[in-house]
Amino acid sequence: MIPRKADVIVVGAGPGGTSTAKHLAEKDIDVVVFEKRQEIGAPKRCGEGLSSNSIKLLGQKIPKRCIAQAIDGAIIYAPNGKCAEIDYGETVGYILERKVYDKWLAEEAVRKGARIIAKANVYDVIKKNGFIAGVKVEWEGDNFEVESKVVVACDGVESTIARKAGLNTTNTLINIDSGYQFEMSGIDIEDEKKLYFFFGNKIAPRGYIWIFPKGKDRANVGIGIGANFAKKSAMEYLLEFVKKNESLRNGSILEVNAGGIPVGGFLKNMVLNGFVVVGDAAHQVNPIHGGGMKEAQIAGKIAASVIADALAKGDVSEKTLKKYNEIWWKERGKELEKVQKLREVIEKLSDEDLNFLAENITGEDLINFTHGKNLGKLAKILMKRPSLVKLARALI
Repeated sequence: MIPRKADVIVVGAGPGGTSTAKHLAEKDIDVVVFEKRQEIGAPKRCGEGLSSNSIKLLGQKIPKRCIAQAIDGAIIYAPNGKCAEIDYGETVGYILERKVYDKWLAEEAVRKGARIIAKANVYDVIKKNGFIAGVKVEWEGDNFEVESKVVVACDGVESTIARKAGLNTTNTLINIDSGYQFEMSGIDIEDEKKLYFFFGNKIAPRGYIWIFPKGKDRANVGIGIGANFAKKSAMEYLLEFVKKNESLRNGSILEVNAGGIPVGGFLKNMVLNGFVVVGDAAHQVNPIHGGGMKEAQIAGKIAASVIADALAKGDVSEKTLKKYNEIWWKERGKELEKVQKLREVIEKLSDEDLNFLAENITGEDLINFTHGKNLGKLAKILMKRPSLVKLARALI
């Protein structure tokens, strides 16, 4: 079952790992994916939202079984309780069933020729002559050494394989959010086609609370906060919100998810000799909303293209693989870096400032800002308050 060698070994079968594997397999490259969990997609650590634009960009036709709820807009609450509604009048995104979606992505990779093995724990890498030349994996009580020409680390925010390989992926505390989420049932949702966001330093310091509907009476109810800004744990803030919210307090908790969320600290170098890092392991997440599904899959496609070229040349050195750095920074890194600057500004705003901002922007403005667009408009609005002029300049 465990092969003794492969051209490429991918560690982790999340969206980044299966994207990398799929695009490599399409090029007739022998690729094997090792996933430490016994079930791909579970447990989920995600709000499960994906926009239609992202799906189009990824070129996917997602099966209905992967979709819990179509979304046509959002309702955004300022600290003072005032809200702005965005209603596009058409479907602009979906709340997925990640356990089903991730498994479907894995199936797609397998259909292209990749091999995937669950419950296979990669605990170390093999080093030869300055190159990463394979991995050590434990499966069903036995240990194996599997040789490869390239290893791709897609093992999430806690990535141990990158550290084993010698690549420094350490992130600073300021760039890591603490996330906690309940999947709840038996709750009241006014409009199941809307996403709900709640902002305020008292309820979610340097972050927000979300309600992502998965039907009329079921939703992901979660929180992301800057841990070094908070006086309590993410769980405590979320429980307090649920207890105070009449539509939620009598609901049942079907699932609990928690974990760290990288919200910045993008790596300038993501490669070594025979080694590449992709997805959350490389901090490839939107710093405002913390979404990483799209980013991981885009990065996986870029990585696969660069690796394929390197294999064709017979040169998998860091010098050759660095093309991945160049392409990713050009296509995604620069935009995400702008979003990180926005996050660094927003996190310094008081609730009074956030209320002022809510009075002067539209819901569509907010969507644009999360993609690093029209930040000049935001800067002009902030400059209307003398105390925020210095912060505004950071966006220009």
